[in-house]
Amino acid sequence: QVQLVESGGGLVQAGGSLRLSCATSGISFGLSTMYWYRQAPGKQRELVASITNYGSTNYIDSVKGRFTIFRDNVKNTVYLQMNSLKLEDTAVYHCKLRNSARDYWGQGTQVTVSS
Repeated sequence: QVQLVESGGGLVQAGGSLRLSCATSGISFGLSTMYWYRQAPGKQRELVASITNYGSTNYIDSVKGRFTIFRDNVKNTVYLQMNSLKLEDTAVYHCKLRNSARDYWGQGTQVTVSS
C-alpha cells in the first residue's frame, strides 16, 4: 500500500520559514517524480514545485528564489523548504508521487502565513 504523509505545516509570520516533509512508503521512491501542490481557500489547486528521480527541479514563478524542493532517496522523503513566506502562500500543501503513470497523493498539511 502506497502511503504519503506530509508534515511540517503550521502558523508562521510573513517573512518566516517552514520546511514541509512528505514521507513515502510502499513504492519505489527513487524511481518516482515528486510534486508539491497547494490549494488556497476558494482557489484551484496549483503545482508549486517538482523534482524528478534524477534531481531536476521546477518551480512556479511566484516561489522561485524562495522555495526549494529536494529529496532524500534513503529516507524516501521529499521536502519543500519555504523561506520569505508571504500571506499569499497560505494554503493546504499536498505532495504527489508519480510512478509508472500513476499518481498518489498525501492528505495535505496546512500552512498559514500571518501579517
